[in-house]
Amino acid sequence: MAKRAKKSGPKAEKSGKGKLSATAQKHLSEVRVKIDAIDKKLVKLLNERADLVVNVGKFKRAAGLPIYAPHREAEVLDKVIHANTGPLQDRTLEGVYRELMSGSFQLQQPLRIGFLGPQGSYSHVAAVRHFGSSVAFEDLHEIAGVFTEVARGHVNYGLVPIENSTGGGIVETLDALTKMHSSCHVYAEVQLEVHHALLANCEPKDVRRIHSKPEVFSQCRQWLATQYPKAELIPAASSSRAAQIAADECKKALEIGAIPGTAAIGSDLAGQIYGLKTLFSKIEDKLNNITRFFVITRAKAVRSGDDKTSIMFITEDKPGALVDVLGVFRDRGVNLSHIDKRPSGRTNWSYTFFIDAVGHRDDPQVAGAIEEAGEHCQELIVLGSYPRARRIL
Repeated sequence: MAKRAKKSGPKAEKSGKGKLSATAQKHLSEVRVKIDAIDKKLVKLLNERADLVVNVGKFKRAAGLPIYAPHREAEVLDKVIHANTGPLQDRTLEGVYRELMSGSFQLQQPLRIGFLGPQGSYSHVAAVRHFGSSVAFEDLHEIAGVFTEVARGHVNYGLVPIENSTGGGIVETLDALTKMHSSCHVYAEVQLEVHHALLANCEPKDVRRIHSKPEVFSQCRQWLATQYPKAELIPAASSSRAAQIAADECKKALEIGAIPGTAAIGSDLAGQIYGLKTLFSKIEDKLNNITRFFVITRAKAVRSGDDKTSIMFITEDKPGALVDVLGVFRDRGVNLSHIDKRPSGRTNWSYTFFIDAVGHRDDPQVAGAIEEAGEHCQELIVLGSYPRARRIL
């Protein structure tokens, strides 16, 4: 019988289980030397870029321009992704450059970002992914508090949730916009793909109680009914607060020698912060679960060429008034991508409407539509024009 030919490829380089042959080790060492040399070049180039960023910061401060410019951020990311030929994914390079820009903010002017906490909330996750880890983050406890601290100048920017693809509009943010629109402007938007995780410090079979926000339970209803039909679901003010509670209960159980039976549903970041293990990730029933956030500040964003404009209005008290307002945008060729409403607080059954129009308030067709629509309204206010979020974080 003829001998079988030796296989070529990576397996032929092994000298034993878990070990590389001398030839493979030599080749690996050579590759690592090349990687180290490239890393040195990268660090040198990144610091050369940082020197230029410092100069940009001097010009901006002298001219009174904001350090964070969402239209410029969009330009940089688009150029980077357009230049990418692989094998790195676009998402990877975007993450690298967001951290670079975060470090650039720190060099030009330290920024403070307010968010709805506690730490580990999805607002916190969105803020970190959008602004990077080199800025300072402030837990402002309530959405109204984010608006207040931005208006007072105690934080440079605030990040607040505006709508969820499953649960709809966030009423606290809509209400805050009606009260604080004169001192805060919508400056940018962020879209975060929300993934829920079951967090605990016990075995999956030992989970008897689960803490989380009621809206989170509803987004994981089918999974919970299948996997934990007998578990007690305990509502919490937020998913991050739920993680805090679960961590405390687990700690107390371990101190007395009991088996922890408490879990929480929240973000992986919450688990990392509060010392909980991820038992199961991505347990949401709808995998394409997106939450949209507004970045608010006291400045106004300039045109990027791919913008949205958020508007709120109260119609005249007459038949067909809402149809008349919406018809103006239709007739002017301005697409509306979102509409919501809240009680106006003035009289019963009177509403404040919120719409997002595609385009910038300085675009002729949008400007014309806003002016004409105002003729059918008791009040019409532009909350902000800002670059459209082109990617989901």
